[in-house]
Amino acid sequence: MIISHRHKFIFIKTNKTAGTSIEIALSKFCGENDVITPIVPEDEALRRSLGYRGPQNYENENGEQFYNHISAKKIKQNIGSQIWNDYYKFCFERNPWDRLISLYYWRCQSEPRPSISEFLSTNNPMALKQKGYELYTLNKQVVVDRVCRFENIIEELEMIRVRLGIPGQIALPRAKSKYRTDKRHYQDILSDVERAKIEELFSDEINIFGYKF
Repeated sequence: MIISHRHKFIFIKTNKTAGTSIEIALSKFCGENDVITPIVPEDEALRRSLGYRGPQNYENENGEQFYNHISAKKIKQNIGSQIWNDYYKFCFERNPWDRLISLYYWRCQSEPRPSISEFLSTNNPMALKQKGYELYTLNKQVVVDRVCRFENIIEELEMIRVRLGIPGQIALPRAKSKYRTDKRHYQDILSDVERAKIEELFSDEINIFGYKF
């Protein structure tokens, strides 16, 4: 998660939407007073190798105040209504069937893996929703200025760059991209039953953004 006072934006980091890569890319343009939350050591090493700013200003005297997948509600509580209303707030969303497959390979990195049906019976799919839809909504209402599409990530980031006046391309590094070993389209991976289960759980996102299987 990033709060940039320099460029007056708030980036809310959803899960399995290239959030870490976007966060690293945005760090390049942050100032010394901006809030940057920590990511895992491997990705922090990548950020350092690029010469970008790392974690800063995310703690107060009482301990951690901002963290990786923090919700819009908690951000607003911490920064107050004036900054929240003045700053441009954005995040990314992704086709839920594709997003679930990405989570599956990230969570189940070694063999033998559980089946996708077994995975769908765990708490992981609900946790994915909690780190997506529930971060950028409040009482089922979208409370950010833009929910960008993962599927159009390059065009979305260029739109964000122009909108915020960021002086340079937002170039994405490759973070967390090696875990999905099965490169088939999700339509070729999921059964009809699995498809329906995901569709039911992520019906909010599907209805808002018009995602199709």
